[in-house]
Formats: sequence, C-alpha cells, structure tokens
Amino acid sequence: MKQTGPQNRMKNIAVATLGLPVWLALVGLLAGCGGPATSSASGAASSPIQEYMPDAPPERGDWLRLRLPAEMPHLNPLTSSDAYADEILAWIFDPLLDRDPRTLEMRPWLASSWEISDDHLQYVFHLRPGVVFSDGHPLTAEDVKFTFDMIRSPQVDAPQLRNYFVDITSVDVLDEHTVRFTCDKPYYRHLVMIGGMYIIPKHVYGEGDFNRHPANRAPVGSGPYRLEHWKTGQELVLVRNDRWWGPESTRNRPYFDRIVYTILTEDNSAFLLLARGDLDAMALRPDIWERRAATPRFTERFNRFAYDRPAYNYIGWNLRDPRFADRRVRRALAMLMDREAIRDGIYKGLATIVTSGFMPGTPEFNPNVRPVPYDPAGARKLLAEAGWRDSNGDGLLDREGLTLKFEVATTNQNPLAEQILTLYKEALAREGIELVIRPMEWASLLDRVDKREFEAVLMGWQMPPDPDPYQVWHSSQAEAGSNYVGFVNGEADRLIVDARACFDRNERIRMYHRFQEILDEEQPYLFLIAPKALLAVDRRIYGIRTYPFGMDQREWFVPRSLQRFGLTNP
Repeated sequence: MKQTGPQNRMKNIAVATLGLPVWLALVGLLAGCGGPATSSASGAASSPIQEYMPDAPPERGDWLRLRLPAEMPHLNPLTSSDAYADEILAWIFDPLLDRDPRTLEMRPWLASSWEISDDHLQYVFHLRPGVVFSDGHPLTAEDVKFTFDMIRSPQVDAPQLRNYFVDITSVDVLDEHTVRFTCDKPYYRHLVMIGGMYIIPKHVYGEGDFNRHPANRAPVGSGPYRLEHWKTGQELVLVRNDRWWGPESTRNRPYFDRIVYTILTEDNSAFLLLARGDLDAMALRPDIWERRAATPRFTERFNRFAYDRPAYNYIGWNLRDPRFADRRVRRALAMLMDREAIRDGIYKGLATIVTSGFMPGTPEFNPNVRPVPYDPAGARKLLAEAGWRDSNGDGLLDREGLTLKFEVATTNQNPLAEQILTLYKEALAREGIELVIRPMEWASLLDRVDKREFEAVLMGWQMPPDPDPYQVWHSSQAEAGSNYVGFVNGEADRLIVDARACFDRNERIRMYHRFQEILDEEQPYLFLIAPKALLAVDRRIYGIRTYPFGMDQREWFVPRSLQRFGLTNP
C-alpha cells in the first residue's frame, strides 16, 4: 500500500504475522484463475518469490478483494493509533509528499515542490493547484494549516502523533497554495513527518467534536479512493475517487476500480474464503504457509512471497506495578522466555529474534546487544537476589505481601499470541510464577493500553525507516503517549533528544547503539521476534515487487484478459 503517512511513525500491530507495515497491506488470502508463471520465480512451484512482473502493460479495472483481520474503532488519520486503520486511510487520504519505495527518498505529491532553510527551521511547501477532496471542495493551504493545528491541539486525542511536531512553533498560510512551517529547533525527520502526514479537510472536520466527529466513520479525503460503505463486522468497501488529482502524475496508478475488505478475524475461515475465490491476497500464518499454502494445487493458483519486514513483537511490563519495578525481575522474566522455541516451533523458523526496536540488518541495529538467553537457573538466582521466594509454601513466589502472579493482555484475533503466552505460562509455572492470559478484542486492548490499565501486554510495533524512538521510549510520553509501560531513564532521554537534532546519520547511529544498550540493561520490554511477511497473492494480479520496507499495492494490476469484475457488478 502507499508508503506515506503512517509508515513515518511507529504503529501498534496485533501480534504476529498479520500486522504488516501500513503500505505493505494487511491483506487477506486469495484464490483465482491461474495466470502465467513469473519469470522471476526459481526452483519449485512452491518456492517463495520476491516479485511477479510478467510482461504485460498495466491496465485499470477490476476489484482487489482483501481481508481485514481486525476492525478499527474509527478512520480519523490524526487520532488513529493502529495499523488496521492505516491500511484503509492510505487509500483515502493524501500527504504532502510521497516516499519512493526503492530509495525511501521523499518526492512530490500534494506538494509539487518545497524548500528547507539552511538551519532546518523553516519548511515551505507549494501545493498543486486544482486538487479537490472527494466531495469536490478545493484543497488549499488552509487545510494543511488546519491539519497540523489539530495535531498540535491538546484537545485532540493524538498524543502518539503530537510528539513528532512539538518543535513546530507556527504554521502560516502564505497564499492559497503555499504554507510555511517554522520550528524552534532542528529535527532530522521534520521533512518526513510533515511531508508524510495525511491532510484533512477543514470544512468537514472544523465543526463539532473532533475526537468523535461523524466523519470518523465516513472520512472525506483527497486520495485515490473514497469510502462507499462500512458494515460493522462484515465489510468495508472503497471505490475509485473520480475527482482524484493523480492519474496524470502517477501514470494511472492505482489501477483497481474497487477495493473490498472482508472483516474476518479467524484465520482458517479467511483461508477458506481465499481458496473459494472470494479473496485475492492474504497474509498467512506460518503453520498455514507451511502446510495448506504449500500444496501444488495452491501454488498453481497463487504466488507466495516471504521476506523480512520492519515489525516486531514484545511483552511490555507496566513499570508502575511494584512487581516489575526491579530490573532484576524483568531480566529474570526475560530469561524464562524461550525465544528460539517461539521462532522455530510457533513461527517455523520464519522469524528473527530481536533485542530492541531497531531491526537486524539496518545500520541503527546494535549487533553487540545479544538476545537474553533462555536460562531458568540464572532467572532463579536473580529472583532470589531481588527477594522473591515461596515463603508460605503455596507454590508461588512472593515478596513483602505481593505474589508473583500477573496478567498479560493480548489480542484474541491471533492464535499465535495465545501460543506464545501458553509456552511462556508453562515456563513461568515451573519457577513459581503464575501468568494469566487475557485475550481481548483489538479495539478494547488498545483502549486498555492507552489508559495504562494493564499489568503486562503482548503486542507489536511496525517500524519506519530510520526510526525515532521518542514516541515509545521518551519519558514525556509515559502518561499520554506511546510509552505505555512508563519507562523513565535520564540517559535514554538525553540520547533520544540529542539524536533528534543530529543530521549526521553516523553520529545518530552511535547514539542509538548506546540507547539499545540501556534497553538491554533495563529490560522494559521482553523483546521477542520479528516475523517474516508471508503473503499469498492471486496469479492474475501483476506488478508485485518487494522493496526494502515492503510492497506498494498502487503498482498492482490485473491484465484486461484476466479481469473478473466491472465497476459495480461482481
């Protein structure tokens, strides 16, 4: 999907294989008629490939039918904090700038050009003339100013987003198509963050309660698609926005007339829809990938893609809870998690063990920080040093009237989360620790986490290129931001702030390497794994490429001879 907006900041994902980066698409499963085999595929028919580019010119038409694994609470691009909403928002709204999927450089989009002052304190954007929202109202500099005024307003429920713009002191309209951002200090990602933010219409959102606005269920944007209908618990349908400004500038991309999302939380049921021909693409669980999606019958009809992705899973400890206040306890709890068993058993080897939010293979990753080993004996020693022992013989460790029993909240829409926690529960029980698994609906889980009403939580983050850890780890975000666990460390704060003002990437990398050492010392998260993206796509869909940070679905198309659906009729 589109590589703009949401990928520029970290977003919550439901643990597992289905929380792909926004512009990678949280897609469903597929079925369909067979197309020609890709020239890029090698080996057996069941082998995963990296691209599917048969020699055929891109054509408009047909439908793209996808699965939505969890239903988002709303579709407001400023207040949304989860990737499922962003999957939809990326089709409906446009940002000022787009990101080239190959180079990751910013390029013109709503803004045709821009200037940056030598001191990196002023950014001026020149908007394309003639751009209108899907309701026909012109998009102007006033809409850009309004968008960022809302982000910066403390009355708007956007703390996870607002921290990226705290250095902006003013947003000024210079004329109808020119807007200037003034900052009080430099930030190396200002262009990415300002340029990547979706622009909302002032005439729609400027009246009423912004946080609970009716447009949150019926958004109006300037993107290539508009919302046709949203049936809660059933489906969400997007249709081509005939007023979109983009066809000439984007060579007629995206190509589909309609994008249909079936809301389906259960993986096996979704696979049946795929196999029946009611879905065109789907992210797969490792067990499904290994068995049902590896048969000759399946691979004759679908292409399979397996590749690394910038997303990881973790258990976050609420550090406000006295049971998790001692870092020796947190390290002991990490030593009781067998990550290799998760990687090899649950994820079938299709994952990488992580030590922080910086992805292995990227320059920001510190290879000297090693995963905490599975070491029950070492964990027992640390727990004893921290004063935890079974003083009353009930089989559970206790200390000063507290019992080492806690609840881990997670999504009820991914069986892999329960498998991870069941494995962990058994390991903890052998050491006198009781874990209670609390599965919840995705929206309810996010609400509980936002309110800090949890003991521990199993979730994930999707990562942008060259990530800024401020959102998740700076102490200012502990009470009203994405630092849900309440991590406070003075040295970490200084490193994060200094890195933000540093335009020398090598120097930032040095700072981030030290920051990862602090995370390893403190263990505020029990870092787990980064699963590979496992994606199946109907062979009738062409134009599929894998890029460093995912796929761009705007490039996907169906040749005229393989198209199945018209504008309105299935």
